[in-house]
Amino acid sequence: MRSEALTMRGPVHGTADARRVAWGSTAGAVIESYDFIGFGTAAALYLGHAFFPGASPVAGTLSAFATLGVGFIARPLGGVVGGHLGDRIGRKPVLVASLIVMGLATFAIGLLPTYATAGVLAPILLVTVRIVQGLAYGAEWSGAILMTYEHAPWLRKGAFTGIVQSGFPIGLLLANLVFLVSVNLPGDWAWRVPFLASLVLVIVGLIMRAKVPESPVFQDVRDSGDLVKAPIAAVLRDDWRTVARGIGLRIAETAGYAVSITYLVSYLKSEKLASSGETILALCIASAIGIAATVGWGALTDRIGRRTVYVGVTLFAALWAIPMFLLVNTGTLVAVVCTVVVSYGVCQNALAGSQGAWFPELFQAGTRSSGASLAYQISAMISGLTPFVTTLLFLGMGWLGPALLFLAFSLLGLVSALLTRETWGRAEREAARAAASNSEPAAQHAA
Repeated sequence: MRSEALTMRGPVHGTADARRVAWGSTAGAVIESYDFIGFGTAAALYLGHAFFPGASPVAGTLSAFATLGVGFIARPLGGVVGGHLGDRIGRKPVLVASLIVMGLATFAIGLLPTYATAGVLAPILLVTVRIVQGLAYGAEWSGAILMTYEHAPWLRKGAFTGIVQSGFPIGLLLANLVFLVSVNLPGDWAWRVPFLASLVLVIVGLIMRAKVPESPVFQDVRDSGDLVKAPIAAVLRDDWRTVARGIGLRIAETAGYAVSITYLVSYLKSEKLASSGETILALCIASAIGIAATVGWGALTDRIGRRTVYVGVTLFAALWAIPMFLLVNTGTLVAVVCTVVVSYGVCQNALAGSQGAWFPELFQAGTRSSGASLAYQISAMISGLTPFVTTLLFLGMGWLGPALLFLAFSLLGLVSALLTRETWGRAEREAARAAASNSEPAAQHAA
């Protein structure tokens, strides 16, 4: 194989700071996931009544999901800004700034007046703050992943980036644990407390991220004078096909999650298949399992390749679409928990765990932040509107409509994976092992 295939991946054994960078990036990912996902849970359970009263329960849910979608629509813009800055001034400044903005926006949600207090101003403020959340979350991912990827050892980049990707289930677990406790609080405090509590997590995250050093790959690009003046334009000109394939890969994961988790929460409640407490319990169990699952799936890509895992999991997801709803329709707690665990632990965690290393490897170092961020965040526009569309499909087709939509997303991911090049095939793995064995012992110790 050509040696260029392994260039600009950082030191072969990683840097001495690789683990600290991974955990620092994960801390921020946990917080931002807690903030962003908490809104989804609140939208499914509370926000329709608090901000859109007077409508039917279905209309209120649709309005809340539309507000949820606004944040997803804003994510590509945040990804563009964060990706550009990540390629121009460095990965670390983007990490810190996105965390501060997300934390302040989420805390503000906990202080917002409801419709009963402020009338139409209340949903306007909610949408505004949700847009700010989307911008911050869009800027977050590329910085956290690339910092970890570029510090990590070649042979373990999947596992290290899987740690960062596990911030999503950790954030989901924390958010739902807080909601599980706050569900017993009176009135609006049931949804306000989880948002207000995020401020503590933000402070902890900032302390951890302040100690994270800049990416060695970005430093090499900067020192060599190879910084790209307009990385977004360069990516769209030279790598638009890769961006398009990345969008398809992401839709299978994030839009699939929007059907199998975000919408399913609302479906269980509206069809009286599970109580709010039982639903949140199922999410907590799935999230706890998902933490280890995400890291495990990432590590598996180090052993057998990124695309191999993606192809297998998207094929499984397509076969899972109908059984997923048949199981929850039984209304038994065991079936609900098992369905949520499989939908999350396999269909979402495996794809997220694979993306952490695969997406950075698809782009050149000078435009990596912009390219990976565009591919990752543009899909969010579709994903954010998916619960809204899924609710409409249910009104017209019953549960079969959401099931078929999940099937379509899975097939899109499968086709995209088959069309995307493998970046960590047998040849790359063998070359990396040879490079690792021939490197200096001091470098091995630094890892």
